[in-house]
Amino acid sequence: MINQMENRRFEDKKEPEIVYSRSVKAGKRIYYLDVKKARNEDLYLCITESKRKSGAEEETPVFEKHKVFLYKEDFAHFVEGLNDVIGYVEKQLGQIEERQAWNPEENNDAAADTEEKDSDEPKKRKGLFGRLSKKD
Repeated sequence: MINQMENRRFEDKKEPEIVYSRSVKAGKRIYYLDVKKARNEDLYLCITESKRKSGAEEETPVFEKHKVFLYKEDFAHFVEGLNDVIGYVEKQLGQIEERQAWNPEENNDAAADTEEKDSDEPKKRKGLFGRLSKKD
C-alpha cells in the first residue's frame, strides 16, 4: 500500500514531456529552447541557459543552469519586449559582431586573434538577433 502511494507521488512529480527542442550555442553558453507539455495538455516554453562552471576540471564537468518558463499567454508581450531591447542595443552599438561557437578543445582567444588577422574586417551580421515576429 505504501509503495503504491510512493509511486503515485513520483508519477505526479515526473518531468513534463518535451515535445519540441532546439539548442543554441553561444560562446561558452548553450541555450536550450524546449516546448513542454503540461499535465493539462497545454504547451509552454522552457528556456535553459547552461554554462560550464569555471574551474570545474573534474572528470565530470559541472554546469550552472538557469531556467525561464514562458507561457503562451505571455508570448506576444515577451516578443514585443525582446524586440524593443534588441532594437535599443542595435541603435546604441550599430551592427553587432557575430560570436563564434565555443569549442572547449580550442583556445578561443587565440582563434579569435588568428581570425582577425586573416580578415580585414571582423565578421558582422545584420542586427543582434534579427527581428522576431509573433507570426513566425
